[in-house]
Amino acid sequence: MIIERHLVQSLSQEMRLQDYAVHIFESIQTKSALKKAIKRGQVLINNKVAYTGDWVKVGYEISLLQPQEKSERPIFRLEIKVLFEDDYFAIIDKLPGFPTNGNYFKTIENALSYNLKSSVLKDKLSYPQPVHRLDNPTRGLLICAKTMHAKSKLSQLFQDHQVNKVYTAIVKGHFETQKLLIKDEVDNKEAFTEVLVDQHFIKVNDQFTVLKLFPTTGRTHQLRKHLAGINHPILGDVLYDPDLKNCNEKSQRLYLQASGLNFEHPFKDQIIDINLDLPKKFSKFITSYKKL
Repeated sequence: MIIERHLVQSLSQEMRLQDYAVHIFESIQTKSALKKAIKRGQVLINNKVAYTGDWVKVGYEISLLQPQEKSERPIFRLEIKVLFEDDYFAIIDKLPGFPTNGNYFKTIENALSYNLKSSVLKDKLSYPQPVHRLDNPTRGLLICAKTMHAKSKLSQLFQDHQVNKVYTAIVKGHFETQKLLIKDEVDNKEAFTEVLVDQHFIKVNDQFTVLKLFPTTGRTHQLRKHLAGINHPILGDVLYDPDLKNCNEKSQRLYLQASGLNFEHPFKDQIIDINLDLPKKFSKFITSYKKL
């Protein structure tokens, strides 16, 4: 089924499809997304399957087809709490211990169809898809697109740093300053994390700090690397806490939660503002220690 059409009305110079069609469809906002759609056979020129190297001429009609359904998509029957949902996207509370997606059966992505309603919009995806990722041991807010257009728009919001994210973490040690901006490269790319102290705790000689974290970039393991890099690893982090290097990840709990999201709904006059309460494991840990 055709979900978008575009008529070429004028051209200032000869152009190939991969260059001309980057911004003609609302559902496709980047050149890489366009190339993928062309490769999947979703783009037509005058009702014929198009290729990236095709030349575009005035009067041509360029069409975008709905993605084909994947009939054998596995469904993981995992109960997930849904905090917001409409026909465009949903926001869920991702459970720790499951990867967001990947070549596994037990992923959050494979559980979305079991928990979310099907979109009624014509450009709906064959299955809901996460727009960003949370680490396997991290719990918290995850945005999942239900349509092609929503996936494109939400991805652009992340790229333009228009999604305000808040994380809560318990780290080892007494954090000396109340506020800190960490600017340190992750995987040779700029990475920025603002840190605010929430509470300090002590038990015998062990001290811990509850932090609010505000990343403005989204590098892999950014928060975990940044905090370990200033000698305040997140509690239970077997990858970056040198004291836990010989521990099995399943034997530890990572005290990191994606606890807040704030952004403008890309299709409605609505501000999405969602915040999670602390998980029971956080609260239990905090109440067992003496507040400083």
